[in-house]
Amino acid sequence: MRDQYQRPAKDLRISVTDRCNFRCLYCMPLPEYAWVERTELLTFEEIVRLTRLFVRLGVEKVKLTGGEPLLRRNLEGLIAELVTIPGVRDLCVTTNGALLAEKAERLRAAGLPRVNVSLDTLDPEKFRRITQGGDLARVLEGLFAAQRVGLYPVKINAVIERGVNEEDIIPLARFALEHGFALRFIEYMDVGTVNQWRWEKVVPKAEIARILSRAFPLREVGRERESDTAVRYQLADGRGDIGIIASVTEPFCAGCTRVRLTSDGKLVTCLFSADGYDVKALLRGGASDEEILAAIRRVWEARRDRYSEERWEALRAGQPLPPRPRLEMIRLGG
Repeated sequence: MRDQYQRPAKDLRISVTDRCNFRCLYCMPLPEYAWVERTELLTFEEIVRLTRLFVRLGVEKVKLTGGEPLLRRNLEGLIAELVTIPGVRDLCVTTNGALLAEKAERLRAAGLPRVNVSLDTLDPEKFRRITQGGDLARVLEGLFAAQRVGLYPVKINAVIERGVNEEDIIPLARFALEHGFALRFIEYMDVGTVNQWRWEKVVPKAEIARILSRAFPLREVGRERESDTAVRYQLADGRGDIGIIASVTEPFCAGCTRVRLTSDGKLVTCLFSADGYDVKALLRGGASDEEILAAIRRVWEARRDRYSEERWEALRAGQPLPPRPRLEMIRLGG
């Protein structure tokens, strides 16, 4: 199954809920949202069925996202089913970490191999500002709990925004290197429509790398696969795992193999999509597996998404970005 640019579908990202206990300024800055009705959320049975079908079409990696996925009751039950699906080579949960300390042991016991934790600063007051009320201590407790129960790697994701936390780059790197966490710096992106994104807020990958080089003798390792989002770095002696995800200044649309399911059952082919295809309607309408497979193939084979490349071309040409509706991160997942 390949799209119009011959990209296969290898990575499935599933949003299990649109709800979150943080209000991060770059993701969910508004105080109130119109939540998906619980009856409209994909059930675990539906998620497992769809995952099996996607694996038949070539998917190998599955990531559970939100909102905040640990808010979904009995998530470990879903994980226990997903890890038994033949062909799923990797399973991960991306979380804000606030509930991780109390749930890490159950997640690991269910078979979860690894976890990603969002953490943009080690300054407690700044953390409260960025998350609009989050408790840094709980997230740090979650990181170490995940490490203690054997989740590996425990990866930190840090969105870097100019004027907000670029001075946190070195402290975050030092923390990750000292404690054995993988670390990914992420260029600030225009995901959704409400975060008031501007080019001036982006700290480019090249600048992040220069800042890091002031404190650490890093060598570039590169990408393991063309579809990987991060360019990886290590210390000169081979220690550490630091990466930079440059969706804005070094877009990787050409190698993108990611397909997404929203919490309410829409199949989405790009992080910057305006809408998705309603596979839940097929599930609940009694469609057979072969009918659902055919629908997924039609959507993917028509895919022409390359928004990040188009954005960068416009920015380099000094042209304004055309207005474009996009799904909000809370509905889409990371």
